[in-house]
Amino acid sequence: MKMRAAVLTTTSAPQPFAKSKPLSIEEIELDPPGEGEVLVKVGGAGLCHSDLSIINGDRPRPVPMVPGHEGSGEIVEVGAGVHDVKVGDHICFTFNVSCGRCRRCLEGRPYICERSVAPRAAGALLSGQKRLRRGGEFIGHASGVSCFAEYAVVDRGSVVVIDRSLPLDIAALFGCAVVTGVGAVVNTAQIQPGSTVAVVGLGGVGLSGLLGAVLAGAGRIIAIDLSDEKLGLARQLGATDTVNAGEADHVQQVHDLTGGGVDYAFDFAGTIKAMETAYMATRWGGTTVSAGLSPNAAKFSFAQSVLVSEEKTIKGSYMGSCVPVRDIPRFIGLYQQGKLPVDRMVSRRVGLDEMNEGFDRLQAVATVRQLLVPHG
Repeated sequence: MKMRAAVLTTTSAPQPFAKSKPLSIEEIELDPPGEGEVLVKVGGAGLCHSDLSIINGDRPRPVPMVPGHEGSGEIVEVGAGVHDVKVGDHICFTFNVSCGRCRRCLEGRPYICERSVAPRAAGALLSGQKRLRRGGEFIGHASGVSCFAEYAVVDRGSVVVIDRSLPLDIAALFGCAVVTGVGAVVNTAQIQPGSTVAVVGLGGVGLSGLLGAVLAGAGRIIAIDLSDEKLGLARQLGATDTVNAGEADHVQQVHDLTGGGVDYAFDFAGTIKAMETAYMATRWGGTTVSAGLSPNAAKFSFAQSVLVSEEKTIKGSYMGSCVPVRDIPRFIGLYQQGKLPVDRMVSRRVGLDEMNEGFDRLQAVATVRQLLVPHG
């Protein structure tokens, strides 16, 4: 079938992207789903910093490719061997498909499935195949999803069936921002009620983490960012204190507010400065969690003697340590109960023709979460 999609043709293009146009909006071909795959009509997709890091060259990937890993839609066709989902089901995409058979999957950690690494790096589906074509040339898939398009063919394991009453554009948030942010708090860190928490970086993932801390009963939540506008939104969503990271004494402010640092500090920005802030804001015996993806070459360092003498813990969190089929429906349920108001993070909705401008806004830190609605 033919469809419109945003094709990433080059990385590290100069800004503004609205002028250099690294994303080319084109009509391309999408092959039908193969065995164990499904065809999805995309209902919504989030413009995430992980997509931006590919576009701006921070995390190199082969091009051409169709980006987009946070999204939702409706199944319109199933391939051979798919019997547990059906046409008409509403779904969220999950950006790290799991095989269900490798060592990591069998120990209950499908979010770091070993078998998915090679095909994802090659821009392929779990089968190793590609279903996107432009003329005679195959185009790469992003994280096995590629939802910056009108339709997507994905592995059956890349979709989670969701409640049909949830608007599909809002549903997209649960594919990355919510699982990564909320999951880092409730799954990776497993914070205790009454804990003190610092949230560093208030994009879609960071604000989701803040909402997760509210949900988990944190006693004090300190939101840290460079944007006063985002700090204001954080206060509306439940932050008890806010600190501007541009102030020279911002870490000391955290220590003063908490009497020595927080129990749990989260880096959701994916920069070394943010990770340093989170680590330094953590109290003796506390835990620092990083869920933000920094550029591949970036390195974080710390004094090993301090790590030992202060008995701190540093943890990584990928996909919020979530089991998607378990966590996406329960997070949606909490949203529907009014306990996880993630829709308040949405800054604007855009069409395919506005994608380059959308990533300019994201690069300029002038927005929280923009949602692509490919069918208008």
